[in-house]
Order: sequence, then structure tokens, then C-alpha cells
Amino acid sequence: MACKKEHSETDVIVSDLPIDQGGAGRHKCAAYAYEIGYQHGLERSENINLGDTLDSLVESQKGQRRHKSPHAAYALGYLNGVR
Repeated sequence: MACKKEHSETDVIVSDLPIDQGGAGRHKCAAYAYEIGYQHGLERSENINLGDTLDSLVESQKGQRRHKSPHAAYALGYLNGVR
């Protein structure tokens, strides 16, 4: 399933993240990964299963998030949520 969510603000944030063409994050929506990470950071979540989180993401190859690392997007979102 392709991501249909509007991520215009988040797309700007993930545009500088590294490219990731392989593994569990292949073609997953980096903008959505950032948003989930941000929410987990706000909540100071500690028992996170990143594999399950990435598996739950929809695919996206749209705009600025094309081929961006959902792992890095999640981590950046978590960090910014804690801040």
C-alpha cells in the first residue's frame, strides 16, 4: 500500500537524510517513520520494537522522501521529540 498522507512539512526534514535502498526499510515512508519517532520521543517511549515499527509503515517513493532511510528518519524524529 502506498502512503497517501500529506507530509509536506516532514518531507523538508527528511530530505537531508541518507539514502537507504536495502533491508527492512526499503521503500518505506521515511516521513511517516519520522512522525512515529517524534511521537515516541515526546512520550519518552523506552520499549520500542523498531522492526515492528518499520514493518507497519506503508511504502512511499514520493517527493523528498524517495529512498530516504526510515531508520534515520525514526531516530531523528525521536531525538526531536525528546528535545
